[in-house]
This record gives sequence, structure tokens and C-alpha cells, in this order.
Amino acid sequence: MNTLADPKMAREIIREYPAPFLGVSQVRKTFGEKEALSGIDFAIGSGEMVAIVGRSGCGKSTLLRLIAGLDKPTSGQIRVNGKLLAGINSVARLMFQDASLLPWRTVLQNVALAAPRHDVKIARQALAAVGLDDRGGDWPAILSGGQRQRVALARALASGAPLLLLDEPLGALDALTKLEMQGLIERVWQEKQISTLLITHDVEEAIALADRVLVIERGRFVLETGVPLSRPRDRFTMEFVQLKDQVLHRVLNRGFADNL
Repeated sequence: MNTLADPKMAREIIREYPAPFLGVSQVRKTFGEKEALSGIDFAIGSGEMVAIVGRSGCGKSTLLRLIAGLDKPTSGQIRVNGKLLAGINSVARLMFQDASLLPWRTVLQNVALAAPRHDVKIARQALAAVGLDDRGGDWPAILSGGQRQRVALARALASGAPLLLLDEPLGALDALTKLEMQGLIERVWQEKQISTLLITHDVEEAIALADRVLVIERGRFVLETGVPLSRPRDRFTMEFVQLKDQVLHRVLNRGFADNL
């Protein structure tokens, strides 16, 4: 099994994307005397999906907020398409665990709000991409949790943003709905080739979706591994189970030395 805990092998994977769309260099973030992030370095290539896994409070959501431009790093740099990020990241769209739909607007209107010039045609195309082209006239209140997350994904797609930031987007869904949404996210990502950062505590989800998985612990990366498995991922193969076990053990800090 080819894993990339070895930093040299990790760099080889990064070289497959010669022009990183997102680059994070020596980023630190402190809150008073508490250091939330400690010298973070990583890159996401154009069209690549990267997952960051870690326990609650390890710094993964703090990092996502910095990349979104919702907060500023204490030191270090974040570059998007070669340009230094200063302020809100205008080329990124966020998708949270809560779909945050406006209840007084229809599904189509919610999606159109994110489209350039609130273009309804673009909104309809985005809804079709997530399988909700027949629900545009509905109100958010009558949708299931999974359907609301589909609308949130359609809203992100309608914006045309080349960078998608997913912050535990499926954490509140039941197991079967979560599997369906994982499949949808993978299909849409393959069709649109959007650079994607997935923040999750679900190791299986990370391996099922991402090209690379990074484990963050106490504000720094302690493991980076590629996922050299064909898509769609078969979760019952020995290779998938072994990789999941390796990452899970590192998240649980069971006897692994730091690799990065």
C-alpha cells in the first residue's frame, strides 16, 4: 500500500499539481497566549480535493476561517492563485453543517442569490447538478436535512467560485443520507474540477472523497497521506481499510511518531 507519511513522497504528490491554486505558508494563529496554529504549510492544486482530519479543538476550523478570509493569521501567508490573500477570499465559497437557507425565499431564490447577477438560469443549472431541479419552487422548511444540504451545495456551485471550503458539511446527517451526499459531492467535484478543502472528523469520509488526507493535531500537521485508490472508492477493500486504520490510529495518537 502506497501511503505518503514520508514527506518526500508527499512532495511527489504535490508536484502532480505544478501550479497550486491555494498555498498556505508558515501560518500561525494565536488567541492571546494560546497558539491555535503553529507554522502550517500545505497547498491544494487546481482541481484537487484535500481533506483535513482532526479531533475537536485541534485547529482545523480555525485554518478554514483563515483561508476564507474571515480572520487574519498572526503570521505567515495565504496565497490564492498566486495572489496574497488580504481580506475576504472572494474566490471561495463555504459550505457548513447548517445549510443556512433563507426561510422566506424559495429554493431557487436561495440558490440564485449566489449566482452572478442573481441569474435564475444559472441557479436552475446548479439545482439540476444536485438533483433538485424539480424543487426550485419549494420553501426550505419542507425539505429534509439532506435536501437542504443539496441546496447549499447548489448555492456554492451557482457562484462559480473555483475554491470550495467544506466545514463538516455532512456532520448532522443520518448515515444513509451522509453516504448519498458523499457520492454527490464526489460526482459534482469530478464534473466541475473545483479545488476543494474538506474539514472533517470522519476518517472514512476523508479517504472516500479526498486525493490527499492531512491529520492536524494541536495546531500542526502530523501526517500527510495520498489516497492511491480508484474512484468511486470501495470501502470494503483491504487497501481502503488499511489506510483508514492508519489515519484513524494517528488521529487517536496510538503509537505513531510525527511524520511532518
